[in-house]
Amino acid sequence: MKRAVLLGSIYTVAAMLPLAAAAGQATRASFGHTADGQNVEIVTLTNSHGMRARVMTYGAALQSLLVPDRNGKLADVVIGYDTLQGYLDRRQYFGATVGRYANRIAHGKFTLDGKTYNLTLNDGANSLHGGAKGFDMQAWKILDVKAGATPSVTMEYVSPDGDQGYPGTLTVKATYSLSDDNQLKIGYSATTDKPTIVNISNHTYWNLAGEGSGSVMDQELMIPGDAITPVSDAAAIPTGSFAPVAGTPYDFRKAKPIGRDIRDGRSQQLLFGHGYDMNWVLSRKEVEPRVVARVEDPQSGRVMKLWSGKPGLQFYSGNFLDGTTVGKDHHIYRQGDAFVLEPQLFPDTPNHPDFGSARLAPGETYRNIIVYRFGIDAAANK
Repeated sequence: MKRAVLLGSIYTVAAMLPLAAAAGQATRASFGHTADGQNVEIVTLTNSHGMRARVMTYGAALQSLLVPDRNGKLADVVIGYDTLQGYLDRRQYFGATVGRYANRIAHGKFTLDGKTYNLTLNDGANSLHGGAKGFDMQAWKILDVKAGATPSVTMEYVSPDGDQGYPGTLTVKATYSLSDDNQLKIGYSATTDKPTIVNISNHTYWNLAGEGSGSVMDQELMIPGDAITPVSDAAAIPTGSFAPVAGTPYDFRKAKPIGRDIRDGRSQQLLFGHGYDMNWVLSRKEVEPRVVARVEDPQSGRVMKLWSGKPGLQFYSGNFLDGTTVGKDHHIYRQGDAFVLEPQLFPDTPNHPDFGSARLAPGETYRNIIVYRFGIDAAANK
């Protein structure tokens, strides 16, 4: 691994960016309508160096993100669709906010304060990413759009009591902001009027070489977790135990290419998920935000550092991109063409006391702050 070029603690990319602007900009426009006629808007955030994020209100989703390579050339590092219709036609969680409970709930059931709740099932016998119609399928409302030094957009969705089987009216906010040091920040918060469970994350599919450029298997990943929560079968429900990563294909404590060990047939976990699709244990409780992953593309030099305070990180290597998705600019997405990193609570936490708690009570505020810091490694593969 080559050393990145640093300025203080921030990677120096600003000086290499074209399209300089006097200050950060934020614009909003219509992006189309849902089947029931709801207007979907798209907000474009541009920093003073030309880095650009586009965020749509359908699913409070990151639709695109332009990031420079070592030569200052911008590329979209987020896979997805050019138009709203692609997102409406096929649910793939591209760029989406997922909840109320990101990841899986076994059999769509959990018990809270002595009462059992039954959720909608959308992943075989289980509930995944909030159920049949999670946050990713809702048209969120824009509360605020700001230009200036750090352009941002704040959106809100109010999930009614009983939505997908979850108790309590949950008011959720998502704020995307883009700073001048090329940091994209997503801040999630939620409050409730009844005890409930909450686990919200972002499901962006990344390819640091640029969407449509092919496989991410040579991109180098570091995850500091020393254990995973293994699953029992292809349904991907945790057993409730913790398995050390040392000596296994899941050891990313030192950066390595994503594809280096992905074909290790001795690993039943890889067979279950058709690749990486599991939760890394970063801590046993919530902590102050820290680096939970680092990814580098040796060809372009792009580097992404991911910060969060959540105890778990779901890493998915794009295993079910099967060549039937035609995305942006008519690109076909195939297996391994993108990866997903979701900071969150552990999967199925409400059904595993040793995993901690997902409970949110009235008067409390749920938060998940996710920060993506982009830079370059100027030395790699010039």
